[in-house]
Amino acid sequence: MGAFYIAAPKTDSAALYGRMGRAISTLLAAISDWNDARVTRNALSKLSDRELDDIGLTRGDIDRVSVFR
Repeated sequence: MGAFYIAAPKTDSAALYGRMGRAISTLLAAISDWNDARVTRNALSKLSDRELDDIGLTRGDIDRVSVFR
């Protein structure tokens, strides 16, 4: 009696999980960047024009400074 070994097709699940991990990591980084920009924009918006001038900004610079990338 002979025995045959038939290999199961290789699914390369490690690569799939690696891509999923990178996608989740990229998503979390984007959420973190968005939140940092939001917090910065809110903090700068609460400053007076005098305080903004002290740090070299104007009210119109707030959106440019707190850009979400």
